[in-house]
Amino acid sequence: MIKMTDREKVYQYIEDAGLPFFATVNGDKPACRPFGFRMLVDDQIYFLTVNVKDVAKQLETNPNIQVVASKEGTFLRYSGVATFTDDEALLEKAFEKMPILKDMTSAPGLEAKLFYLDNAVAEFRTAGGESTETIEF
Repeated sequence: MIKMTDREKVYQYIEDAGLPFFATVNGDKPACRPFGFRMLVDDQIYFLTVNVKDVAKQLETNPNIQVVASKEGTFLRYSGVATFTDDEALLEKAFEKMPILKDMTSAPGLEAKLFYLDNAVAEFRTAGGESTETIEF
């Protein structure tokens, strides 16, 4: 049996849960939305948005973010600081994984924004809120 790394464990939980939700800060109010794209490359979990979306603007102003996923009576909170990367090779991998993203960002003025969570904490919890595991990255 192959042992997963901690990030692989977080990524697999999010994958198994389906559609996670991302919480950001919009001014002085919370903002939460479903988020479809994620990929695991070299033991790092990457997410992608587009520069004109509210989430991108909110993360530029306040990069604190929380990802929440739920499955089978449990949930995961994956919190950290969104760190953007301009790595073209990673962006190409994202487009390979989800080709529609390339089309969505091909119009003038649109730019894919790839990011990962730095200074992150993953909290696995029961539906009742009891912590079953906490991982710091």
